[in-house]
Amino acid sequence: MNTDTKSRGLRSRAREVLLAAVQGLVLTLVVLPCGVAFLVLTLLSVALVPLGVGLVTTPAVLTGVRALADARRRLAAQWCGIRIPAAYQPLPEGAGPWTRTFALLRDPQVRRDVLWLPVDITAGFATALLPALLVFYPVEGFMLPAGLWRAYVPASGDAYWYLFVPVTGEGTALVAALLAAVLLAVAGRLAPRLLTAHFQLTRAVLGGDAELAERVRVLTETRRDAVDTSAAELRRIERDLHDGAQARLVAMGMDLGTIEMLVEHDPAQAKQLLAQARRNSVEALEELRDLVRGIHPPVLAERGLGDAVRALALRLPLPAEVGVELPGRADAPVESAAYFAVSEVLTNAVKHSGADRVRVDVHHAEGRLRITVTDNGKGGAVIGTGSGLAGVVRRLGTFDGVLAVSSPVGGPTLVTMEIPCALS
Repeated sequence: MNTDTKSRGLRSRAREVLLAAVQGLVLTLVVLPCGVAFLVLTLLSVALVPLGVGLVTTPAVLTGVRALADARRRLAAQWCGIRIPAAYQPLPEGAGPWTRTFALLRDPQVRRDVLWLPVDITAGFATALLPALLVFYPVEGFMLPAGLWRAYVPASGDAYWYLFVPVTGEGTALVAALLAAVLLAVAGRLAPRLLTAHFQLTRAVLGGDAELAERVRVLTETRRDAVDTSAAELRRIERDLHDGAQARLVAMGMDLGTIEMLVEHDPAQAKQLLAQARRNSVEALEELRDLVRGIHPPVLAERGLGDAVRALALRLPLPAEVGVELPGRADAPVESAAYFAVSEVLTNAVKHSGADRVRVDVHHAEGRLRITVTDNGKGGAVIGTGSGLAGVVRRLGTFDGVLAVSSPVGGPTLVTMEIPCALS
């Protein structure tokens, strides 16, 4: 069994090395011609901008450079799992050639793309070519002693060189084969690493501060969403107080004033008004409790997210199962965001899914709070503008959280929410 395991490991390693060599060869065949062509076209187009011709050609050329850079980003992710961020600025709508050209030239990401071209056709070319050389060049060394690679010896008597070994006979051919074996051993260790180094170099030039710029953009959007959500919540609270509890308290005050006038002259009518005032006070208290629950449920503050979700499930008009595995509690803002996200998803399930059963699972692993809500409804749920799920996305985005929806037509619907956090 141990021998089989080692054999499979060697075969897997050999495939990995050979794949790195082939991928490096493919990059080599594309790097130099495309990179040189786009670099020359970019320089010519920018030089022709003052003459007016470059206003037409520069946007097209820079679009091609971006396409080439995007292709390299995809290959980096697919071949080596290296993510290269991009943060292109949007072009002005309806912009003319002059505005469009200079908007592209001022874009930091476009300038990084152009700077990447000369780096890619030099250092990038070398790091892509080396894996292929280390794997395929030893083939020649192994063929020399077998006589399958006929050494060419010029009339001047100069020897045929394999790296630094002059091949003049059987002895030197064997030395060349030994050198080829050393190269192949080096390839087994370095070929995948060199390919990874190629894409790391690409990320260093293309990425730059793109990841930081993207982070700033996301934080700006989530901050704006958080401010808008807070303002909307304040308006809702004000409206609920004005139309609900406040109106009932005003009515109760008017009833009490009337009772003061009737208590001596018409005790029966006063008793009726007292009963009405008591009902108004009970209803006002219930509305205030609902309002407080909508702001921050007491069960959430006192007993944590797990029990708060269980309380939500108990109030649903359909059967619900809740599974909770939380070894501690998250920060209060995170718990609040998760609670209201679950509440919104459950409300959508009750209103729109047609389900007769719902399940909620809450657990924490690898530094992330993960919540899944599953229903057996008709499916077809999507994250769109104006939908409740879009609001959930904005709420979670404030905490770098994400939401994913799997809802094929016919069901079931699976909504997954994740928020990075630590538990106390």
